[in-house]
Amino acid sequence: MAKVLIEGNVAIAEAAIRAGCEGFFGYPITPQTEVLEHLSKRLPELGRVFLQAESELASINMVYGAACAGAKVMTSSSSPGISLMQEGLSYIACSEVPAVVVNIMRGGPGLGNVQPSQGDYFQAVKSAGHGDFHMIVLAPSSVQEAVDYVGLAFELAWKYRTVAMVVADGSIGQMMEPAELPPVREPTPPEDRPDWALKGASGEGHKIITSLYLGGENLERVNLRLQAKLKEIEAAEIRYKELQTSDADLLLVAFGTCGRICQTVVTEAREQGVKVGLIRPVTLWPFPAARLVALAERVRGMLVVELNAGQMVQDVRAAVEGRCPVHFLGKMGGVIPLPDDILPELEKLDQATRKKETN
Repeated sequence: MAKVLIEGNVAIAEAAIRAGCEGFFGYPITPQTEVLEHLSKRLPELGRVFLQAESELASINMVYGAACAGAKVMTSSSSPGISLMQEGLSYIACSEVPAVVVNIMRGGPGLGNVQPSQGDYFQAVKSAGHGDFHMIVLAPSSVQEAVDYVGLAFELAWKYRTVAMVVADGSIGQMMEPAELPPVREPTPPEDRPDWALKGASGEGHKIITSLYLGGENLERVNLRLQAKLKEIEAAEIRYKELQTSDADLLLVAFGTCGRICQTVVTEAREQGVKVGLIRPVTLWPFPAARLVALAERVRGMLVVELNAGQMVQDVRAAVEGRCPVHFLGKMGGVIPLPDDILPELEKLDQATRKKETN
């Protein structure tokens, strides 16, 4: 299929349609409002459901209700809106129904600004809501990957009956790039809904989908089942991309927009004679810890680059466990690091690790 020039947010919306999304419930917030705008036109044209809710609280609970009926549904928002959804995300996770959420991250804390940020990493991978659960979290670094990972999010959410989130900063949501869109997949007919779905008075017997389990033993059984599912996801769904790691002395670690910037840094550093590689986590959860451990055994040091004060770097350090030095470069408030910002930090890391080897 030919590529089209398309904005990131529009590409995300169109990818959801082509993945078979039957319904969208959301509320406008910059810099992701174009997702709603596109779906508000396209979904009704296709006989599917679009509803602008009165708030993010309402939209996530509408997603919850439709997901319980076995429908393929999603919502999207930006940082403060995702914060409002966290209670509903926890309900969905415990109820084991599939849902897709898109977060086009903006500057924070608070209302912050509408500039790109990666300050929601902790929120996505560690505190998506109360209780012991994780969402599957996918991080694209281009418009094409945004298209691909929205489709993958629907696939994984349904495979594991869980929440899958696509996190991208405002740059990816707003930029225009060529991308290839997949063919349109028709929604699942109501009569073919999965067995666990609530179908009304259909003669199939009494069904309950809930996140309320009274009694410690009852809730522990549910939590043990959820933890077993998370282990299954960790074993099967870790994804990452690498660039020139086979002979690297130093390693860049970055995701999203920072990941694509670091690709340029790798090229420029090697032109200067420094053997640099890049690992870009695609799944922020489950995190590619084992691969980082393997690389840490071979490189002299790592530099983690993020649009925040230092969030993923904590997971990198926890994985590496002192096998090599891990340095950090972060920009906040919507400031994006350029190669000219990153290269001097690599030079410092190079010099520091060479001195350590000499000593």
